[in-house]
Amino acid sequence: MLSIPIRFRGTRRLWLALGLSGLLAACSTNPPVRHDTTAGGAQPATGHHPAVAVATRLLGTPYRYGGSSPRGFDCSGLVQYAYRQAGVPVPRTTTAQRRHATPVTLTRIQPGDLLFFKHGSRKVSHVGIYTGNGQFIHAPSSGKRVSYASLDNPYWQQRLIDAGRY
Repeated sequence: MLSIPIRFRGTRRLWLALGLSGLLAACSTNPPVRHDTTAGGAQPATGHHPAVAVATRLLGTPYRYGGSSPRGFDCSGLVQYAYRQAGVPVPRTTTAQRRHATPVTLTRIQPGDLLFFKHGSRKVSHVGIYTGNGQFIHAPSSGKRVSYASLDNPYWQQRLIDAGRY
């Protein structure tokens, strides 16, 4: 956290310091981007799913191929860990996660549902956890960190193939 030494000699400076700290805190995170995934322009519900809460706490964790712990995650390891912490057993691999999930149409996805993506010729090669409002959390790739991504992004739009629920 940023520490700014400030000497207080009156209430005016105190209020200035409090305002500055609030501004810095507000700038430290990116607000989620709104995405219309429902007919008629209404925003989807952003209910709280325990696995979403766990994944949110893991934002910023480094990507690690084969990783399935807070020291580092790959995409399916992040999903398995978040769900296990929420009390739901989920298989380890993306393919198995897709196979065992209850299929959900993309027009009916809810927070906590898994989103499956295709890279190249493989049937399914990436997974993320839908958080609502067109956003999902995933462990993207080597050199990156667990982060939000948007279904508005053409890269992800072109690769999204399926959704599933546990």
